[in-house]
Amino acid sequence: MHRIKIVVFFLGCCLTSWSQDELTQEVDSVKKHPPKKAVILSACVPGAGQIYNHIAMPKGKRKAFWKVPLIYAGLGATSYFLIQNQLTQKALKTDYTNRQNGGTPDARWAQFDDDGILTLYNQYLTKRDLSILGVGAVYLIQVVDAGIEAHFVDFDVSEDLSMKISPTILGLTSPGVKVQFNFHKKETSAFF
Repeated sequence: MHRIKIVVFFLGCCLTSWSQDELTQEVDSVKKHPPKKAVILSACVPGAGQIYNHIAMPKGKRKAFWKVPLIYAGLGATSYFLIQNQLTQKALKTDYTNRQNGGTPDARWAQFDDDGILTLYNQYLTKRDLSILGVGAVYLIQVVDAGIEAHFVDFDVSEDLSMKISPTILGLTSPGVKVQFNFHKKETSAFF
C-alpha cells in the first residue's frame, strides 16, 4: 500500500509539472517514424519491421502487413531446401564412406557407382550452398524492405501535389515553356 502511494505521488508531481503549453505542443507535433527502428525490428524478428511500418501508416494507406506471410514463406521454402540438401549430402557421404570400407551400399544409391556417388555428393553440396545463400537473400531483402518502406511512411502523396507544363511566350516574341508546380494549394511557376 505504501508503494502505491509513492507511485501515485510521483505521477502527480510529474503531471503537475507539465504546463498546458507543453502538453499542447506534444499533441501538435508530428512524431517522426524512425527507419532505423524498423530495420532493427526486422533484423531481430523477420517481418516485425513491416508490421511496425503498417501500424505507423495512416489508415487509408496501410498495406504493409501482406508482406509478412511472403517473408515467412520465402524463409520456410529456402530453409526446407537447405535441410533437404544437407541431409541428402550427408547420406551420400555416408554411403560413399561405407563403400570405401567394404560395406553394402544404401538402397537409394545402389544403382550408382563410386564416381556417380561423388558427382551426386558435389551436386547436393552446391545445392546446399545455394540454399544458404537463398535464406540469406530472403532475410536481407526483408530487412532492406522494412527500411525503405519506413522512409515512405511519412511521404505525402496528396492531390494537392501536381505539375503542369504548358507553352508560353516570354517577353513579346520569345517562345518558352511554363512549368507550374502546385504544393499544398500554393502555386509556384518557372519559365524556360
